[in-house]
Amino acid sequence: MRLLIVWLINAVALFALPYLMNSIRVDSFGAALFAALVLGLINALIRPVLVLLTFPVTVLTLGLFIFVINGLLFWLVGSFVQGFHVAGFWSAVGGAILYSIISWALSSLIFKKK
Repeated sequence: MRLLIVWLINAVALFALPYLMNSIRVDSFGAALFAALVLGLINALIRPVLVLLTFPVTVLTLGLFIFVINGLLFWLVGSFVQGFHVAGFWSAVGGAILYSIISWALSSLIFKKK
């Protein structure tokens, strides 16, 4: 049940992004649901491999290269999912940052610690 709620939270965060950034567009809530699913799968399967392979660069840049990885994966999802559009690389980096902030804020509101 918690997994479905997190998926819905991430979809709502994706659906809210176009109101904050003009360079990201989501056509419908269904597209946001599918994009959140694909983004979650890519972050679970591909991102750890990329982080491991680029570890020396990440250490050299004091961790800032993680933003590049997140932006590239966000841009990748935007290029594959119909109804979810990202204008460019820097839009993807900014969108990934805002997406994580919105998702974190919504999750902390819903899943309060006891």
